[in-house]
Parts: sequence; structure tokens; C-alpha cells
Amino acid sequence: METQPTITFPVIRGLQARREYFVAMWSLRMLRQISIFDEDELPPELRAQRTLNRARIPEITDYILENPDNYVFSALTVSIDSEVTFEPLPGQEKLGLLRVPMDAHFIINDGQHRRAAIIEALRQRSDLDHETIAVVFFLDIGLERCQQMFADLNRYAIRPSRSLGLLYDHRNDKARLAKLVIMKSDFFRDIVDMEKSSLAKRSRKLFTLSAFYNACADLINGIATGDINKDADIARNYWESLAIHFPSWAQVREGRIPASEIREGYIHSHGIALQALGIAGNSLLKQYPQDWQEHLEGIEKIDWSRSNVDLWEGRAMIGGKVSKVSTNIILTTNVIKQALSLPLNEEQQRVESALNRKVGR
Repeated sequence: METQPTITFPVIRGLQARREYFVAMWSLRMLRQISIFDEDELPPELRAQRTLNRARIPEITDYILENPDNYVFSALTVSIDSEVTFEPLPGQEKLGLLRVPMDAHFIINDGQHRRAAIIEALRQRSDLDHETIAVVFFLDIGLERCQQMFADLNRYAIRPSRSLGLLYDHRNDKARLAKLVIMKSDFFRDIVDMEKSSLAKRSRKLFTLSAFYNACADLINGIATGDINKDADIARNYWESLAIHFPSWAQVREGRIPASEIREGYIHSHGIALQALGIAGNSLLKQYPQDWQEHLEGIEKIDWSRSNVDLWEGRAMIGGKVSKVSTNIILTTNVIKQALSLPLNEEQQRVESALNRKVGR
């Protein structure tokens, strides 16, 4: 061992499940220089990791480059397929140097996309190469153990709901706008769930933050002032004025009707309708900037009942289930715009004509 060429770096030694592991702080440059064993050419049963999805790399790279002052990454997890030597520092049991043979393979168990994105970011921002990332090293004692590590590391990894991601995202201006509108509105604060992206049957909420985010983004598209407080006031004024024409929303808020009853019975309490109301509202605010509220009562002409299959089947519902694909959003928007006597744009007219041909109108 002593005669073998090695790479040496400081580590902290730990013990987990009676196995030694080591934690190091590697510079990003070192992460680029160390050779990582490439398993992509091996069949799945012989790999310790899923193959690298290169389509994910640009998004993660952009995250680093666009947030050089506050990006954050958790530790990478790496296996070493070789005998190693830990040399404790004088007077220390857990702090020391780890010597790894130069011909050892480093296999990433968790973090291969982060590493690939970091390397790509360094190509564009070489000044980041002195920054560091924590790396946890386990000693790889075989493929089976390595594959089990991958399975265990991902066993309880669950992506947060989209609403929760938006709630905690303070860089996304559209998310900040939607949250500010809700916080400023006594009405919507009571009926929007800030955490869930799908509502349980017993939920007392009517909408999710993710649905409200989409609706707000479409409402303010092209009319934003650049001042988030002013934009939030514009959006809040619209949504609260609109809510007057949906008495059942207020009844849910006041606890007089279960939210589930409204969601099961009406289209207007689903994300597709909220987004369509945002898109139609955008056209309304553009066409009647001074007196748009006077035109909202046209909303009451729409029969929002899900039992009204002649109107909603093929438009907001497919086979009796609410569908939120882009075509359905356009077709639902068309109903609202027609009720508000707003003209359809070219794309909306094209989709409407296609539906009419399909149903033989």
C-alpha cells in the first residue's frame, strides 16, 4: 500500500451500521479532476446507479450559474472500490487523512446529476472551482452492496408537492405574486391550500397554491407593472371581484357547504377553471381597463354543473373526469370569454372549431 501512488485528502471518520465511512470537503475543481467510474455502458443489473439523464443537466447548471451567491447542494454519496488507509491526525481519533489508491474507482451512489451540472458550470464560471461540496465516502465491498445502497438512499426520497415547492421558492416572481395575493386576501387565504397539490376529499379548501399560481401568472401576463405590490393589488382586486359571482365559494369559506360537495358538483372549483378564469380575466383587463368589473356578471350565465355534459364533456372533462391538458384549458377559457363577450384569439378559435367539427356542430 505504501508503495502505491495514492490520492490523499482530509476526512472525518464515522461509523454507521457498524461500518466505517468518511466525510470530506472537496473543492468543485477536485470533483472535476477525480475520475468517476462510468457505468452507462453496462446493463442495469451490472450497474450500481441509474444512467445519467443528460436532459436534467442544463436546468441544474443554470440553477448554479443564476444563483452564485446562494445556491445550495446536499452532500454527494460515493463508494470507493478499493482498500483505503485512514491515518488519524496526532491526538485525534476521527480526524485524519484518507489515502486512496490512484487506480481505485469512485462510484457515485447519490448525486451524479449534481456532479455533472457542477462540471458544466465550471466550464462557464471557472471562478467557482475553489468552492466546496461535502462528499460522503463508503467503502464498496461489491456490486450487491452498492446497489443496495442506491436502493436505500432513494427508498424514502419523495419529491415535495408542487404547492410546497412554490411556497418555499422565494426566487420565482410568479410564485411570490401568487402568495402575496393570497396573503393580502382574507377571502382566498381561507380557501387556498398552501401545501397540497391535490386536495383530499375532506379538505375544507377549494383550490391549491399550484393552481392559483398558474391562474395568477396567466391573469397578469403582459399587464404586470414590475412592482409586485401593485401587481398583487391588481390580481387580488380581480379575484375578489370575481368571487362575488360564485356564491358557493363564499359558502365553503363560511363552512356552510362542504368543499368536497362543490368540487364534485361543479367545474368552477377545479384548477382548470381557475386557470381559464385567469386567462379570460387577462383579456378582460386589457380590453376594459377602466370598467372591467361591470362585465363580470356575464360569468353567471355559465352552467358550471358537471352534470351539464353537453357543455363540459370534451371541453373540461374527458370521460366524465376533469382534464387539465392544454386543449381543455383553452376550450374552458373559450366558454368564459364567450360569456363575457370577449373575442377569441386565433389559437382559441382554431381549437374551438376543431371541437365543433368533432361533435358535428
